Amino acid sequence: MQQEAILFSTRQSRVLAEKIAEHYGKPLGNCKMTEFSDGELQPSFEQSVRGARVFLIGSTHQPASNLMEILLMCDAAKRASADKITVVIPYFGYARQDRKDSPRVPIGAKLVANLLTAAGATRVMTMDLHADQIQGFFEIPVDHIFASNILVDYVQKANLKNIMIASPDMGGAKRANAYARHLGTDIVICYKERKKANKVQNMTLIGDVQGRDVILLDDMVDTAGTITKAADLMMEKGASSVRAMATHALLSGNALEKIKNSALEELIVTDTIPIPEDMTDKIKVVSCAPLFAEVMHLVHNKESISKTFII
Repeated sequence: MQQEAILFSTRQSRVLAEKIAEHYGKPLGNCKMTEFSDGELQPSFEQSVRGARVFLIGSTHQPASNLMEILLMCDAAKRASADKITVVIPYFGYARQDRKDSPRVPIGAKLVANLLTAAGATRVMTMDLHADQIQGFFEIPVDHIFASNILVDYVQKANLKNIMIASPDMGGAKRANAYARHLGTDIVICYKERKKANKVQNMTLIGDVQGRDVILLDDMVDTAGTITKAADLMMEKGASSVRAMATHALLSGNALEKIKNSALEELIVTDTIPIPEDMTDKIKVVSCAPLFAEVMHLVHNKESISKTFII
């Protein structure tokens, strides 16, 4: 007898979860979330999950209550005797804290991995981790999905004649190289220096972009300082056009204003994080819901997910 699969969502990721559920072919389960006057949360599943595979869908972007919400739902499912608890985290928050890069700082990504396991997760599914090695922080299976499955398709449909892939920093060179190999094109890299987080001090271009249609790649856009500075630099160096693609649109601070006033023709992002309603026309959103639904189906049916990997 096939085990039942039941899908639930955190409040912040409800729109994406509804899309995933539609593609999966099952409605979202009913989860009541009680919020006390001091902000404390208490989830309650309004249907039985005993013996079922439970998919809990929710990104862990700020505020921190988003992480706490999915941890509490995980604990509730474990205590309600769910057989398997797969936590679907389209955007894995705290992933930038993947190592000690200065004295007396935490490794936040490892802490979150420990919390999810302690809460009862038996499997984690996520997209484009900031650092691949975070998979090794878990003692449970991690399905690391790549947005290249949907972003490459967007590039190919754009019919750009003279594409060049670019990385806005040295850390993204591996990702950019993979896209370049798949699309059969060249790569350039920006070298940036920072004196503090979210503030680029200096940027240098390594490579020639003269007359090229450049596509900047990054895993996330936070303040948009890096990609807008890189776009402006490449136009100064003779690029015909500059676009950017990023999986996670954090868009904090005055990011939208920076993008609007930059040399970027467009910024293509996925919907792992809710997109602001007042976003600039330059931002195009490609949904990751069909991809997550497909991988969830494969996992539930105990089939290989390797066919979903492009890069």
